Amino acid sequence: MSAAAVLEALRRRGWRLATAESCTGGMIAAALTDMAGSSDVFDRGFVTYSNAAKTEMLGVRPATLKAHGAVSEPVAAEMAQGALERSGAQIAISVTGIAGPGGSEHKPEGRVCFGLAIGGDVVTETREFGAIGRAEVRSAATRHALTMILSAAFQPPSR
Repeated sequence: MSAAAVLEALRRRGWRLATAESCTGGMIAAALTDMAGSSDVFDRGFVTYSNAAKTEMLGVRPATLKAHGAVSEPVAAEMAQGALERSGAQIAISVTGIAGPGGSEHKPEGRVCFGLAIGGDVVTETREFGAIGRAEVRSAATRHALTMILSAAFQPPSR
């Protein structure tokens, strides 16, 4: 997935983007801001690696973290919505996962949850990248996030 294509699609929509990243540690923001001229589209990025940062910076509810854990679609949804509400963006992407090494029977290495917020709507999904190595999981998650943003930018405008 091309960061340039994402920026161009968002530019055509007149949208600005915010990111809320945990396991990718800012890689999505870096991929986008590596492109010259990205400042007209990229608003800001939140790197919220700890649960405290998710709560303090994005408004993720402690009850959600306690009930579902940081690597969950409910947390990804609250991260994306929090980034949208705390920015000047029209679209926000969030990523939270287990890059490895490690994981558990219930939350294996390579599981990454994504949230995409546009207006009052948030969609979430989980991808199982597998135990392919920390760097590879993070890269795959970054590519997938860019794909989600691009797909959303090509949706017809809501009425």
